[in-house]
Amino acid sequence: MTHQSRQFAFVIQQLTARELKRKYARSYLGVVWSVLNPLLSMAVLSLIFSQLFRRSIEHYPIYYLSGYLLWQAFTGATTAAMTTLADNKTLLLKVKFPMELFVLTRVYTALINLGYSLAAYGVMLAVFRITLKWAMLMIPVIIGCLFLFSLGVAFLLATAYVFFGDIKHLYSVVLTLWMYCSAIFYPVQQLSGPIRVVIEHNPLYIYIHGMRSAVLYGALPEPGDLAQMLLWSLGMCLTGYTVFRRSRNKIMERI
Repeated sequence: MTHQSRQFAFVIQQLTARELKRKYARSYLGVVWSVLNPLLSMAVLSLIFSQLFRRSIEHYPIYYLSGYLLWQAFTGATTAAMTTLADNKTLLLKVKFPMELFVLTRVYTALINLGYSLAAYGVMLAVFRITLKWAMLMIPVIIGCLFLFSLGVAFLLATAYVFFGDIKHLYSVVLTLWMYCSAIFYPVQQLSGPIRVVIEHNPLYIYIHGMRSAVLYGALPEPGDLAQMLLWSLGMCLTGYTVFRRSRNKIMERI
């Protein structure tokens, strides 16, 4: 690792620590909320939907939690990264750090929070007596693909927000629609027609489905699903980063 790479890694580490401290600054429980939040959400949704889907979904709380954790990581990363350039305007103007570091920090912070949430996830797997399976070794690969996909979307949103502040409100609407098209709390097998095709080609659903298959059924992703995971993550990351780099000078002028 070069001196510059070590320097950038140190900057990301410090910025991430600052983001975590700021997020939990007025919270008595601090990072414990990253554990409690998915558990409370799981409890509420399980009470509502467990009876509805009990015949088609075994271990519904784990089914839901597997999707919710990935969805929460994605939305947390992209929503926070959207405003990072505006939030760090002073640092951008005073210190000559690559702008990419600020976007990467917000996404990396969401990944750290996901790590805390996975602690709760592990406890729930034990509670529901979900046995360890070899297919679970795919989980880091799935999370890695999700990280790259989130990073690409984050670059696009961070760029757009500088020029069009209303993108923040528009994105919240998009996220609502996206959530319902990700089959987080219902089985996609009960759907048919064009909507099922849309959901099955939704990149977030592909990551969620891969997570559930590995944990609940011990199944590795189908070759087609694995190819889509990789293509979506690499394609989105490359597209987002390319747009961000080409807009760098205009971003600095606008800020």
